[in-house]
Amino acid sequence: MSQKKITVVIVGMGFGKEFIPIYQSHPNIKAVGICTRNKNTLEELRNKFNLDEDLCFTNFEDVPKRDDVDAIHIVTPVPEHAKMTLASLNANKHTACTIPMAMTVEDCKAIVEAKRKANKVYMMMETALYTREFLYGLELAESGKLGRIQFVRGSHIQDMSMEGWAEYWKGFPPMLNGTHAISPLLRINNTKAESVVCHGSGRLSEDLAKRYGSPFAVETATFTLKNSDVIAEATRSLFDVVRQYRESYDVYGTKMSFEWEQLQDESHVLFEGGESARRIDVPDTDPLLIEEIAHFTKREKIDDPNHVSFLQGAGHGGSHPHLVQEFVAAIMEGRNSAVDADVAANYTCAGICAHESAMNNGKRIFIPDFELENATSGKVYS
Repeated sequence: MSQKKITVVIVGMGFGKEFIPIYQSHPNIKAVGICTRNKNTLEELRNKFNLDEDLCFTNFEDVPKRDDVDAIHIVTPVPEHAKMTLASLNANKHTACTIPMAMTVEDCKAIVEAKRKANKVYMMMETALYTREFLYGLELAESGKLGRIQFVRGSHIQDMSMEGWAEYWKGFPPMLNGTHAISPLLRINNTKAESVVCHGSGRLSEDLAKRYGSPFAVETATFTLKNSDVIAEATRSLFDVVRQYRESYDVYGTKMSFEWEQLQDESHVLFEGGESARRIDVPDTDPLLIEEIAHFTKREKIDDPNHVSFLQGAGHGGSHPHLVQEFVAAIMEGRNSAVDADVAANYTCAGICAHESAMNNGKRIFIPDFELENATSGKVYS
């Protein structure tokens, strides 16, 4: 790996602040900056992490203009993702962004084109693809232990009426941001979503339904997959459904199957043939990481465990250092990231199109596939 070092600015200090010490510990990072509109938060974090005052911003528009900033990592509210990503790529910065890529198909297309023109690394920082649970299942699939995959199912059920979530989430259509439930199903099959049929179920309260003109409490989608005979099923709910937080995937193969735990911390289930089944605790993923950031997979390394993203979500499954490792490695090695723009656009548009289908009584919608010219597949690890 090249010894060149880069400067990265993290934008958004909700759970975005969790990435500060990870980047600071990475041997290929020269300096870390932050951007937040809250001046008190800015000063608090600048002192806590000993950040260069010249790399601390309250105005995002100032960040892409800086010649000494090599990369921008966006961890802001969903409605800002497309605008900030485009500003970063158009300024020729390597760009990482939390999920989803954007809220419309048109914006996803614009980001893919901006990435192509900039010829910089883009990565959608999808935590669901780097949890210890998903990486365990991915190893089962890629090693052949599962056999031939026959079916996959994912869910993301969450009560976002909980205090701490931003106002824009109220009434947010379930599948409009469906990547947590969808992306593991596509990645474990090493493919993209091709078409979707989605149905809405139940009804939101009138106040929630009118905000986005979306009445459904639950949306459930079935996807056909490119070059595959597997059908993927995904379900998402955010309001007016009683259930403990669950962000899961199940995978069924000819030799073995894996099912996510029903209750938090009760352990997952491995089916090994016939009626044989056992509960398992999946191993941690430290060996897949460089030594300097491996310890950040641990729950106790979370800086703010009371942030709403961690009160619901179990610390994102130890995914944060994996995301940083892949993003930085792609930059150092001059390659596409594992969740490059065309892949991220497909994962994101799969959810957008699913919601469109639900709003049209289950009409089949074909999902755009924005293949990047001369794209090479990034690997999860370098």
